[in-house]
Amino acid sequence: LLLVGISFHCSGGASGLLYPLLGACLWAAVVGYKPVVIVHGLFDSSGDFKNLQRFINESHPGTNVTVIDLFDRSESLEPLWKQVEGFKAAIYPIMQNAADGVHFICYSQGGLVCRGIVSTLSDHNVQSFISLSSPQAGQYGDTDYLKYLFPQVMKSNLYHLCYTGIGQRISICNYWNDPHHQDLYVNNSDYLALLNSERKNPNSTEWKKNFLKIKKLVLVGGPDDGVITPWQSSQFGFYDDNETVVDMQHQDLYLGDRFGLKTLAARGDLLLCTVAGVEHVYWHSNETVFHTCMEKWLD
Repeated sequence: LLLVGISFHCSGGASGLLYPLLGACLWAAVVGYKPVVIVHGLFDSSGDFKNLQRFINESHPGTNVTVIDLFDRSESLEPLWKQVEGFKAAIYPIMQNAADGVHFICYSQGGLVCRGIVSTLSDHNVQSFISLSSPQAGQYGDTDYLKYLFPQVMKSNLYHLCYTGIGQRISICNYWNDPHHQDLYVNNSDYLALLNSERKNPNSTEWKKNFLKIKKLVLVGGPDDGVITPWQSSQFGFYDDNETVVDMQHQDLYLGDRFGLKTLAARGDLLLCTVAGVEHVYWHSNETVFHTCMEKWLD
């Protein structure tokens, strides 16, 4: 199977390139790069990641790259636990066929889906988990996405909808984190508050154990994102009740090691990669971002 993948990705062009290309392919055969699984975000589809697939196959020839084709476009508004189960079912066979494990690249909302997968799947074998501009600490901002979904609503009053049973059937409400209504968030968020162990959860010990089976967590984000709000949420920073950003190292979920972030940091396996000048929709097609924040963790 590995040779089939290599012959497909490494077919040569001009004869002058043949020998270097052959060398790279033989290296891939010897090294045996781990499969890469890509999970898309809100309103995306698998077809949006062709550049990222190309970057991976140019730097790691022969890599088996799978962009999961589920919950595309408007279906990405489905509740996140439903998405977790769907993506998990599609990804599990890839894991089972990868003796040395797989790597995750999870973009935007997909980063939260991937956290749900690694937290609830006791026998996952995720090595590098690359969270690509994902609202890991939640979202609270008047973005174009919000105006599109809820034209008559501002960030300050979206909690009226999101923190209800009906609201929790919409993916964005699963991680809507209103800093001015934390009691409502903690008690009504069926997804993020549970993943973060901000609300009592009988599975929290098991989920933390599962989460800590990953080998590296790479948190990618930047100040010019324009969608993730605050942008530091991509690295577990978030607003306090004055809307001042508190970075990850001073957040209760880190200090209390609620689901394993502090343990990962102590192991040396929590990495932050910040890149300026990248708007949200370009993270997965920016070659500098790939070489700076992803390439080295995909061996």
